[in-house]
Amino acid sequence: MADVESRKDVLFVQGAGQGVHAEWDLKLVESLRRELGRGYEVHYPLMPNEADPTLATWKPALEKEFAALRNGAILVGHSVGGAILINVLTQSAPTPNLAAIVLIAAPFIGADGWTSEEIAPQSGLDKRLPVGVPVLLYHGEDDDIVPVAHVELYARAIPAAHVRRLAGRDHQLNNDLAAVAAHIRALESRPAGR
Repeated sequence: MADVESRKDVLFVQGAGQGVHAEWDLKLVESLRRELGRGYEVHYPLMPNEADPTLATWKPALEKEFAALRNGAILVGHSVGGAILINVLTQSAPTPNLAAIVLIAAPFIGADGWTSEEIAPQSGLDKRLPVGVPVLLYHGEDDDIVPVAHVELYARAIPAAHVRRLAGRDHQLNNDLAAVAAHIRALESRPAGR
């Protein structure tokens, strides 16, 4: 059994909607915990006002979570949580060095994607994200909430990103994050951060 001090931190940022934390994204977190195993500690905070998220309310909550992470942490954002996470990362780098940034079914804010009154268009993300941190993009091809075309928009904005389109998977990736966990574990041989 992995000692708590030797575990890698994973911060999972939920999507938006009433009850999403307890009724929907918890299933993703349970899958990720099961698939990653005891060498990882998955943190899953309830974000403020989950039914109507704003950058103004989620940014301070995320920055507080970042401050509690150890070096080599992995950040995972699902759906709107991914869009907010990536935006916060372009504005203020977290204290610890990161091992990876993972976006799952995240809407792209900007040209050909969704619009937002408070999130700037997400073009040129690669130049504003922490240097040397791998970005993993996952999207189900059967997502009827955020079209799979959004993952292509992220791929253009972050050319070095690893893109995985999963056939037969919905917005929740059918509540199965085995592929995501396998990719995270494969990063173990890579040094964290820069």
